[in-house]
Amino acid sequence: MKRSDIILASASPRRIEMFRGKGIEPQVIPADIDEHLPFAMPPEAAVMYLALAKALHTAAEHQGLIIAADTVVVYEGQIIGKPVDEEDAFRTLSRLREKTHQVITGVCVIDNAESANADAPQGGPAVPASLKRCLYEVTDVTFGTYTDEELLAYVRTPEPYDKAGGYAIQETFGQYIDHIDGDMDNVIGFPMYRVEQYL
Repeated sequence: MKRSDIILASASPRRIEMFRGKGIEPQVIPADIDEHLPFAMPPEAAVMYLALAKALHTAAEHQGLIIAADTVVVYEGQIIGKPVDEEDAFRTLSRLREKTHQVITGVCVIDNAESANADAPQGGPAVPASLKRCLYEVTDVTFGTYTDEELLAYVRTPEPYDKAGGYAIQETFGQYIDHIDGDMDNVIGFPMYRVEQYL
């Protein structure tokens, strides 16, 4: 039986649709946090750190099964963010042409439902939120070839600018992806199979 108190600490339309595809209507409460890392860390640690920060931020004000995530695109060990303009998007996607990069998503699950505090003494402190799991998933994505003219036409659309790496596999740019090695859902933005046991 699926939980009915699931809180998704993300406004990502892609993640919301993935939950709905599993028959789950999450309460959407985006976590507004400072995503600056306190020190340099590997991408795998960075996405889990940010996912945990989002989950804890949401858990401080809301009760339920809280799920938070953070996704990055990594090429040659460097995190590639969302492009800021056409030039940035063109440069990024030119670098990735006919190359393999990684999509890494960190997920943290916290359960602070009221039932978790049922055994707290009357008037005493609440039982701390239960951290179910922090994890990450890595998928290799290999781009095929595309011309500069095709790329220029793409970066002149609105599509690249709200996405890490400047593309979404399920949208227009998907035609230029040669193959993936790993979980497709992770590339879309959430490795659902890794958290289904908690739902």
